[in-house]
Amino acid sequence: MVTILQAPLFVPANRPDRFAKAAASDADAVILDLEDAIPASEKDSARANLTSTFTDKPVIVRVNAAQTPFHTADIDTLKFLEIDAVMLPKAEDLADIDKLWTSLGRRLPVIALIESARGLANAREIAAHEGVVRLAFGSIDYCADLGCAHRQDVLLPVRSELVLASKLAGIAAPIDGVTADLTDPAIAHEDAAHARDLGMTGKLCIHPRQVADIRRALAPGVSEIAWARRVLSAGDGAVVVDGAMVDAPVRIRARAILAAVPEDTR
Repeated sequence: MVTILQAPLFVPANRPDRFAKAAASDADAVILDLEDAIPASEKDSARANLTSTFTDKPVIVRVNAAQTPFHTADIDTLKFLEIDAVMLPKAEDLADIDKLWTSLGRRLPVIALIESARGLANAREIAAHEGVVRLAFGSIDYCADLGCAHRQDVLLPVRSELVLASKLAGIAAPIDGVTADLTDPAIAHEDAAHARDLGMTGKLCIHPRQVADIRRALAPGVSEIAWARRVLSAGDGAVVVDGAMVDAPVRIRARAILAAVPEDTR
């Protein structure tokens, strides 16, 4: 299920009053966050709030990184919860992935959050781990780790590598990182459209008002759907559609576009 998520929404786990509100949004999953949004003094109380009973949507828990003193307690708590996946931040080493996977009884899918130079260097191995179902990009932490600017052109090779690593491992395409700017929903929409152009199929959300614009950006547009229909109705072999040659690879892309829209609109 988590392999098809487009717009999962973060909620601080120390704010249980926001859980149901997040689930009522258009987000297709809720991520209860034990990591960055939670002060060290509130880690214990945040763990005590963890639940999945507030929604029928997938519930994911982002634990603290394996390198932190909070990680073990996080994992011990998850052993007794019915959730849909666990998100591991600062995913860098296969040993950490394997420890998490086995500690949780090899039952919970792992979303590996790549947000460091070392994590990117090992992304292909991480994506190929049996417990990992998806990569996600922690772009802000990645830029902090490398001291680079948080710009699309700077991060283009990173996002492309995560798409490639996922493809080579045979797992779902990666989820892009958050857009921190909440002043204009168009910014999140443009960021999501950029991620989609690179082959990503999801984007992490930090506010309910980002969700609709992100999902709209990740969905095929009206003109794309119309083009795909024309391509697939043009017959087999090499033909010309809209002045361009169409052959087997073009039809594969057309089918992928139509597969991403509801059946009744194909």
